[in-house]
Amino acid sequence: MGDVRSDIREFLSSRRARITPDQAGLPAYGGNRRVAGLRREEVAMLTGVSVDYYVRLERGNLAGASESVLDSLANTLQLDEAEREYLFDLARAAGPTRAAPRKPVGAVRPAVQQVLDAMADAPAWVRNGRHDILAANRMGRALYSPVFDDQRQPVNTTRFTYLNPAARTFWRDYDQIANDAASMLRLEAGRNPHDADLIQLVGELSTQSELFRERWASRDVVFHRSGLKRLHHPIVGDLDLNYESMELPSEPGLVMNVYTAPAGSPTADALRLLASWAASQDATAARGADVVARSSTDLQGP
Repeated sequence: MGDVRSDIREFLSSRRARITPDQAGLPAYGGNRRVAGLRREEVAMLTGVSVDYYVRLERGNLAGASESVLDSLANTLQLDEAEREYLFDLARAAGPTRAAPRKPVGAVRPAVQQVLDAMADAPAWVRNGRHDILAANRMGRALYSPVFDDQRQPVNTTRFTYLNPAARTFWRDYDQIANDAASMLRLEAGRNPHDADLIQLVGELSTQSELFRERWASRDVVFHRSGLKRLHHPIVGDLDLNYESMELPSEPGLVMNVYTAPAGSPTADALRLLASWAASQDATAARGADVVARSSTDLQGP
């Protein structure tokens, strides 16, 4: 994922390059500018700091920058909410004292699984910041069956997106999904830059996917809180689902995703078909397990 100073340098320079003088409310003198966006001098002036100080910031020296300076810089660069949070996360990571690395969560508490199972009609699952799916209800497993069928472990939506050819059919808005996946991982890297599993995942994707390398290098960050998810399911076809992503206060770092469709819509009808298919799959699996158990008993004898 690179070191924090490099992340700061690349992020600030890329955000500066996208702001034109006109967007910043500055007069554009002359027609020959050697930079794509704002000059460092212009960013310093708009932020209210000296040029030397801003140059130090852009070289990766965010440690010690006050909240007011960071807030002013975010306003100058016209950062959105996700980018602003990422900037503050980078500043914390660059500081002399850092929070202890968050202990990776490998499973959810039984009570969280109970909540998932109680939502019998709505696909739902829980993920961590690396996009590993840690738990799901029956409908969630059925909806994301191509993701769960991926042989790579742990089950991970971003790994599926970039490394499984089935993803281009499953995600009807593949380019947007790929953009969001890399941007969400970049945001998580700012929050938890020393997560060894996240570093390993980014390395795996970077070495195996040129597309991921391009999206990761963009330095974009994004929240993924709600919206429309358009899928092509191998059993029930096209689905247009509303999703809500909710952080779990009792499980820091975990997010629950829930998918619904308006009553009477084609997608609502398709979800009922999906529920029937999922129930039949579970019944078949249960019969298979029963046959195996009885065979084992017969072999053991009296």
